[in-house]
Amino acid sequence: MIVKNLRYTRESQYLKQKDLIPLYNVTYSTISGWETGKDTIPIRQLIKYANKYNYSLDYLFGLKDYNESYYPLDIDLDEIAKNLKEIRKRNNKTQQDIANVLNTSSSAYAHYENSRYIIPTNFLFSLSLIYKDFSIDEVLGRKRK
Repeated sequence: MIVKNLRYTRESQYLKQKDLIPLYNVTYSTISGWETGKDTIPIRQLIKYANKYNYSLDYLFGLKDYNESYYPLDIDLDEIAKNLKEIRKRNNKTQQDIANVLNTSSSAYAHYENSRYIIPTNFLFSLSLIYKDFSIDEVLGRKRK
């Protein structure tokens, strides 16, 4: 399961899955699929949740075993693109190297570094497995409180 702590954090807020339907504007079964790992939660939906309940994305993904406090995030594709490119270069990787790991084409990956599309949740998680000291919060431009 990509997002390891989604169910745990919901339950720690004393929320039921049905309580999150208005936040996500999806069905109960969609939320259930995200929590069981049957489906992957879109990063925009995960950001909504993290912003509302003040959870670190790194914590939700299980990259850290503790929660850190961040300011709410507004998605800025230019900042995300800049951060993706910077971390790739810092790790001496080419776009093709990253595309191979993500099982996509280098031209498809280039769209994320060129601010065309937001990088999908599963790609962010895969990047966390190949980069050292990787923070999803920082790549997305989230600022610590």
